[in-house]
Amino acid sequence: MRALRAARFFWELTVDVSTLDPAADEGGAGRPRAADASAQAHDASTALASPSLWPQRLDTGWACLSTPPNAYASPLDLPEQGWLAAPVPGTVASARRAAGLLDVDHPPPLAFDDHWYRLTLIGTGRRRLRFHGLATLAQVWLDDVKRLDCASMFITHDLDIELNGRATLVLCFRSLTPALAAKRSRARWRPRLVSPPTLRNVRTTLLGHMPGWCPSIQAVGPWRPIEMLGDAPHAFDTIDLTSRLEHDDGVVSLTLRFVHPHDVATCRATLACGNHVSCLQWHDAYTLTGDVRVPHAKRWWPHTHGEPSLYPLTLQLADVNVICQPLGSIGFRRIEVDRGADAAGFTLRVNDVPVFCRGACWTSADLVTLAGTETQLRHTFELARAAGMNMLRVGGTMLYESNLFYGLADEYGLLIWQDFALANFDYPNDAAFSALIEREASQFLSRTRRFASLAVLCGGSEVDQQAAMFGLPAGRREQPLFTELLPALVAREREDLPYVSNSPSGGAWPFSTNEGVTHYYGVGAYQRPLADVRRAQVRFAAECLAFANVPDDATLHDALGTVHAHDPRWKAAVPRDAGAGWDFDDVRDHYLQALYGVEPARLRYEDTARYLDLSRAVVAELIGDVFAEWRRAGSPCGGGLVWQLQDLRAGAGWGMIDATGRPKSALHGFAQTLQPLQVTLTDEGLNGLDIHLINERAQTFSGELELVCLRDGSVKVTSARRALTLAPRSLQRISAAALLGQFFDLTHAYRFGPRAHDVTIATLYDAASGEIVSEAFHLPERSVHARNELGMTVQVERRGDGNGWQLAIETKRFARFVHIIDPHYRAARDWFHLAPNRRCIVPLHAFEPLLPTAFAASPQEVVAPASNGAFKVDETSAAPQGEVRAINALSAIFYG
Repeated sequence: MRALRAARFFWELTVDVSTLDPAADEGGAGRPRAADASAQAHDASTALASPSLWPQRLDTGWACLSTPPNAYASPLDLPEQGWLAAPVPGTVASARRAAGLLDVDHPPPLAFDDHWYRLTLIGTGRRRLRFHGLATLAQVWLDDVKRLDCASMFITHDLDIELNGRATLVLCFRSLTPALAAKRSRARWRPRLVSPPTLRNVRTTLLGHMPGWCPSIQAVGPWRPIEMLGDAPHAFDTIDLTSRLEHDDGVVSLTLRFVHPHDVATCRATLACGNHVSCLQWHDAYTLTGDVRVPHAKRWWPHTHGEPSLYPLTLQLADVNVICQPLGSIGFRRIEVDRGADAAGFTLRVNDVPVFCRGACWTSADLVTLAGTETQLRHTFELARAAGMNMLRVGGTMLYESNLFYGLADEYGLLIWQDFALANFDYPNDAAFSALIEREASQFLSRTRRFASLAVLCGGSEVDQQAAMFGLPAGRREQPLFTELLPALVAREREDLPYVSNSPSGGAWPFSTNEGVTHYYGVGAYQRPLADVRRAQVRFAAECLAFANVPDDATLHDALGTVHAHDPRWKAAVPRDAGAGWDFDDVRDHYLQALYGVEPARLRYEDTARYLDLSRAVVAELIGDVFAEWRRAGSPCGGGLVWQLQDLRAGAGWGMIDATGRPKSALHGFAQTLQPLQVTLTDEGLNGLDIHLINERAQTFSGELELVCLRDGSVKVTSARRALTLAPRSLQRISAAALLGQFFDLTHAYRFGPRAHDVTIATLYDAASGEIVSEAFHLPERSVHARNELGMTVQVERRGDGNGWQLAIETKRFARFVHIIDPHYRAARDWFHLAPNRRCIVPLHAFEPLLPTAFAASPQEVVAPASNGAFKVDETSAAPQGEVRAINALSAIFYG
């Protein structure tokens, strides 16, 4: 019945292209989002009086039908039953999810059937259709005549048409089977990552084709917007915006092409960048060009090092009428790579300042739609920024993200490392394939020229590594795609950005850790001890760590449906490498035993809750230790990106954020060590502890440093305090032994008798306010067997502004990995250590799952958005109810 209703819905809907309103841009020629300040400032009367200058989005009225491969040669033969209402932009999977017909645990092989989309258009005259992304082998038909073939999901296509009243637009997405079976040059190696290996011949994302990595939801459909270029006199065709720095000035360059010719003698145009305005020139009747200079422009910075300053852009056209059109915003920055004195390093310099890049590898905001909503993206970007991340990497196994993604990165001050959508394979080297790559890469580079956040361009992911691990010498594994074609394109289109041929690359082996860019899994999959982090001498880790990160109990219960680590539902979500006799649960369990001295299998079946809490704690501890080592004074490391940022399904995946949008312990562990103003501790063995003080800001910091050693979690056995000043962009190392001024076995390395203390706490205070800026903790013994009554108290309070809730937590003894469990609220701070007799305020945020996610089964599970696009959240009604635990506490404390 649902399918019949959908079919009837299709026949009742048509689209009149003369009346469509434009929607927010997801991949077009640079249209600003509705949320842009410049767009909000747009004069309402002008907007109403003038036809839209932006292309019209064909978002509504679509229906789709799935058929066996090659069952129908043309739209003329299609049946009238079985059609589903289809969101566009969207995928076949998103249409099925909306209809409640998608089983994400056992999805059908969508890429191996045919899928038809159709829409009725009404209008008269010449039009241009623009398809921003059709996944993957697609045909475009108009009134039963095939007009276009598409062989890549990453390429934008234009199609000029003539409308004479009513026309039917049909898209057909053909099965990949013939393309995968076609004979091509023989590959020199076949990676295990992807199935089938002949996907190397097809330009599609590897998402959905990586068993053990993500659900097999394959990309099929019009995943990017479809537009009809407007018929208004000043309708935009393409907009090309770039920015550059000339000494202290910022310069914006615009090339704007219109759909229709203009009278260049009567139409005047200006471009404003902030308060600075310049006249534009007509290159021809269709094209405006020109620059605007901003004297002493504010620089765009990653948020850890300054403000991500952006300037609003406004175009003014004046002939008979005056039209003011916001064009979004733009920033000014300079980006370079410092390879060091030995030419083997990799440190990013932004505006001539070295930046320690830290963050994670991006997967997808929504595997089903391949895009996600603005709400989903903002939520994830906010969590990343709050955790101290300043870089995200979009890897070659993923895809090119939307303009919205890069625009939000600009706004939030997050650098983007972008791989071209190439990974692992020995790619074809014939002219046709190279032409596809050149076209998709050129389009991406021109589309993203305006975004200040784009920082590094990389040829591909683990391509050279795969060949080297198969034993091929350097001469036999080289691909001109990465050494000739792509670097030439980058030099032509984005000379302002550094290019890396492969991630990893550099050194005797491409994956050597002590040269260039590496993927560091020494601590992680290779189960090396923590000492390996220093021994590896990592210069830059574009991927690292990778643990099966356990979500909170609420996600395990509500989304996964089990808390048992050997339940088939649990194991289905645990990532694994094809052909390996282990998975990433085993990796985490190795460190659980090595660091905490517990036997994981025994603990798992004797005390599941304890096993889960310790599994979460050990990951937070490992991440904190690794990054403290990489940020220390004297470290050669220029950055590290954790694999991965977000899960694609509910469960113990690689993600630091689970599939519902809840942060995991890994993200909180990251946040404890990676703030712009930070104190960290490193264990130097017989030399005691080193204290590292980091100030990445442009302002001098004045404060006090306190070092305290406690026995039994409460008895002070030694301490010291010192006033200090941290210069801007500085890093200081202080020996704890020198700070104390007397011998004390801080690391219990000498072992002259029983250990004298349980924990060392380094606290950095602000001199003016006396508030704690940062804390670091060192435990000379990490065993988790001792559990005590901590004297913990928890109070639920209204926030100071009366809007929302917070917890006030205090203990009499040191609390190790305090964890807050509330099914309806998310703690802004979690999985942290708490010093005794120190009142800690933790804000709580009402939590709604960011659905639809990959595990949503029906539209009833989708949270209704509010009118402003955000999810409805009431933080003033029901008081929080939950519990607070610590892994060294005898029992939990309940509140509410």
